[in-house]
Amino acid sequence: MARIKLAYIGGGSSRAAGTMHSFIDHGEEFDGSEVVLIDHRPEHLELVRTIAQKLADHAGLDLTITTTTDQRAGLTDVDAVLSSFRPGNFEMRQADEQIPMRHGVIGQETQGPGGFMMALRSLHAFQSILADLEAVAPKARIFNYTNPVNLVSQAISQYTDWPIWSMCEGPITFWPPILETAGLDPAKAKVMMAGVNHNCWSTEHTYDGQDLMPLLAEADERLKDDPTVPVWQKRMLHLAVAMDSIPSDYFRYYYFGEEWFREAQAQRRTRAGVLLDALPGYWQHYEDQAKVEVPALDPDKSRGGIHELELAIDVMSAFYNDEPAELPVNLPNVGGELPGFDDDTVVEVWCTVDGSGCTPLPQRELPHQVRGITQTLAEYQRLAASAAWEGTRHDAVQALAAHPFVRNLNVAEELYDDLAWANREFLPERLLK
Repeated sequence: MARIKLAYIGGGSSRAAGTMHSFIDHGEEFDGSEVVLIDHRPEHLELVRTIAQKLADHAGLDLTITTTTDQRAGLTDVDAVLSSFRPGNFEMRQADEQIPMRHGVIGQETQGPGGFMMALRSLHAFQSILADLEAVAPKARIFNYTNPVNLVSQAISQYTDWPIWSMCEGPITFWPPILETAGLDPAKAKVMMAGVNHNCWSTEHTYDGQDLMPLLAEADERLKDDPTVPVWQKRMLHLAVAMDSIPSDYFRYYYFGEEWFREAQAQRRTRAGVLLDALPGYWQHYEDQAKVEVPALDPDKSRGGIHELELAIDVMSAFYNDEPAELPVNLPNVGGELPGFDDDTVVEVWCTVDGSGCTPLPQRELPHQVRGITQTLAEYQRLAASAAWEGTRHDAVQALAAHPFVRNLNVAEELYDDLAWANREFLPERLLK
């Protein structure tokens, strides 16, 4: 078992209770370890710590769980950093979603202008985190879930020597719903996806050892006029058939952007608004469970469920315990493992993770019909990361103008200024000029 000291930045978030539940489920793999929960909300930290410590004690695990609002103190002498935080909380996510819509542009958490502003906030915060790590834990390794994970990893990999692996369950979870819509059993399929985070495609797709695409095409034809199948399920199935490759769910914003925008305009709230309404209920559930001897988190009352960030914990366990596992990871494309992308571009690929690190599995090329849009998003990723790390308004506008959501330069400039003003509390001065 690996005995490590782990700092969890974002340990007072609404996802933290579920994340600690995941960690404790893997507790025997980390017995004897210490977890330091770091956040700026002491009352939330104490709730998460209480629940986690009670769960660990009930499981008979030797885990020490502490909290702090002092970032540098919490990072002192850590081996690993689990990063999952949101500067500005859901209020700023709501602005990221609403402001672009006023300019006729899709507003989304990780994609387009909304995702860009989240990256600017996240990376500004990360610069202070890395400065603290340099001072008190220079050998730490970062396991990142802070969004947009590809932009965060791109900037840190490009501008620093810090080892960072970013995780997202997308390559595991994007494709089964499309098969289920088609009436197929995902357990009989083998699907490998690659690309950039939240924008990956299947490069291998078989069902019972045969090509999956003819089966999806048959289902697409059979279901296209079936009113009992939800419209977005049919759209995503059709996109897979049209492109001969299973898409990330986020490609709905690119291939059905006008439909999504019209439907979003008709909604009373954005996704952030829904979450803001739900937050009090999550925290009430955590308060209730912190009071009982053995907490029992309810998946329906916990933000994200009770197995949050489990992929990061799987990666940590495989690495620190030197127990090989095949898992999707976001990391630089060193050696050009994913053809068609620069060596220093962060890509999302399946890897073998063990004590030596993350080694990408042999990768097939993305099909030409989907490679172009993915390469465009990879180039935007590089521009956005550079703007966030060291750029000015000029660089930020260039990045926005490169994104497919933004239709012309005037929109890029006006939208950036609107978003930057709303985010001024969270951005360095260089991005406000």
